[in-house]
Formats: sequence, C-alpha cells, structure tokens
Amino acid sequence: MGTTDGSTLLVYGSYGYTGRLVVERAVEAGVECVLAGRSPEELEPQAAAHDLPSRAFTLDHPEVVRDHVADADAVLNCAGPFHRTHEPLVDACIDTGTHYLDITGEIEVFQAIAARDAEATEAGAVLLPGVGFDVVPSDCLAAHLAEALPGATHLALGFDSLGRPSAGTLKTMVQGLGEQSAVRENGRITRIPLGSRTRTVDFGEGERTATAIPWGDVSTAYRTTGIGNVEFYAAVPPTVPKWLQMTQGSAWVFTPAVKRFLESMVDTAVDGPDADEREGGRGLLWGEVTDGEATDEARLRTPNGYALTVETAVESARRVLAGEVEPGYHTPAGAFGADYVLQFDGVEREDAHPV
Repeated sequence: MGTTDGSTLLVYGSYGYTGRLVVERAVEAGVECVLAGRSPEELEPQAAAHDLPSRAFTLDHPEVVRDHVADADAVLNCAGPFHRTHEPLVDACIDTGTHYLDITGEIEVFQAIAARDAEATEAGAVLLPGVGFDVVPSDCLAAHLAEALPGATHLALGFDSLGRPSAGTLKTMVQGLGEQSAVRENGRITRIPLGSRTRTVDFGEGERTATAIPWGDVSTAYRTTGIGNVEFYAAVPPTVPKWLQMTQGSAWVFTPAVKRFLESMVDTAVDGPDADEREGGRGLLWGEVTDGEATDEARLRTPNGYALTVETAVESARRVLAGEVEPGYHTPAGAFGADYVLQFDGVEREDAHPV
C-alpha cells in the first residue's frame, strides 16, 4: 500500500471505537490525517498520542462544517448513526469539492447519498459510503454473483456472526427498534414486517435459520448489479423470527425519549470487541442469484467485521485520495470491482456452484 502524496484525510468521529482503529491503521499506511469530532476533550489526547492535528466542531452549523472540510482532500465519516451525521458532511463536501466516504450500513443513508450523484459529479467530489464491513464484502459478493449469472433477476445475500458490536453499531440498532425490515422488489424498496421472511441458509458451517433484515445492500446491491429483487438475511436462533413478528406494531413503545435513554446506556456501558476478539473473530457471508431457471451460490469467509472495516475503510480512502475513483456516487464494488475484498488478509471466496 502506497502513501497519498500529501493528500489529507479528515476522519470525523476519530475517537469512537471504529474511528480510533481507523486512525491507527491510516497512520501505519502513511495516510496524512486530521482528527475531527464534536468533543475537544476526546480529540486532544488522541491527537497528542499520534502527533496529528485535530478539529473539534459539531455538525449543527453548515458554514462551520464547510470551513473545516474545505482544506481536506477527503472526509471519512466514522460517526454513527449516519442518518444523523451524513447530510451536513455531504453538503460541505459537495460545496467544497471534497471527497466523502463513510462506514454506514443504513439504507436511507445510501439512498440519500445516491440521489446526489449529479451534484457531486459537477462538483468533482467522490461520494463513496459503506466502505466498512457494511457493505464492502457483501457488495463484492453481489457483483461476483451477477457476473457469474448474467440476466439474474433475484439476489439474496446474508451473513452469520459479526461478534460483539461497538457502541455506534448498537446505537444504530436502537434507532431501528419498532421499525420494519426492507427488501427490494421489482426495483423498488419495500417495507415488510421484521421476522416475516425467513429461510434456511448454509453460510459455510452448516444450515442456519436466517431472517430478512434492512441491511444496506437492499440499496447498494441494486446499483452495483442492476438486479431488481434483493433480500438480505442474518443468521438468528430459530425462535427469533417469531419474536420479531410479535414486536411489530410496538413502535409506540420506542419513543424518541426511550431511544435517547437507551443510547445513553449504550454510551455508558459499551465499547466494542477487544484486540483478541478482533483477531480471533470471523464473518461468514453467503449469496445466491437466480434467473428463474439457473441458480448460483457463493460464500465469503472474512476476519472479524471491525478488523475488516479498518482495512477496507483506509484502503478505500487511500484509493480515492490517489485519484482512482471518478467523481459522483459509487458503491464499493462499483468503484473497485468484484474482487476488491479478496486483496485483504483472511478473506476467502468459494463458489458453491461453480460456473
């Protein structure tokens, strides 16, 4: 991996669980970073430890965000939930011609950023959300399967075991409490009750019950592959789908005040997997395409999701800074190809039905 020839990457949310790991990897890779986030108390010791500049600013005032982003070549947003943080940063990046990346897995964020493709193209800015475990490996798997079966009309993806989540991931999950799942049908995103669509999947270590969840690929895989019917599944204990169905209609329980309280509890009690967990963890991904007659399947085995996120986020930013991606909106596999994820240590792909 080469350096970025003096180009500057502003890492927003640099002191969060994933942000800290990203900064450490970026420094190792020779990427010139500026640390950023809301809290000067969190930023100052991190900046001192790495001998890096830092900028404390909220996202509440567009002119302030624009001023802080203007002299960076790219922004990597690590501050979730991303439905709260992406818009002011994307606005500032388009205004200043600065490239934007993040590690979101939120469907609505992908949809909102994709809608700004023309603006970004005109401004000379790359928009590349989802450069972490959400959704690099699954997007590359989708692209691989689409290449294996041209003309496929249906795509199903899924994962088994992400390990212990970080605070940012849990807060995103809290925001989804009481909400519905999502699939794409005939090119349109459709909401369905959580737990209402299940199947049995072999992710590579035996069959598991899996249920459809509102993962980011419902947005991104369609743009990467052109396949109009997309579902994403997560492996769960067999009793979970029925329990999820029982919670439907309970959105009134999870009021904004309740969600804020739960988020505060997460901030107090949760950090994320430690170094041993990241080193020993793994992720299993599966995908299937069909054209109504033929069917193809493939699987990926990856390192722990956070360990892979660190690698893919930094490498994606490095490539964007090096000018390898054209301005406008991109998915990870759209920018770098179906085999992109295979360059990272510990990632293996298997075709269950080779073509």
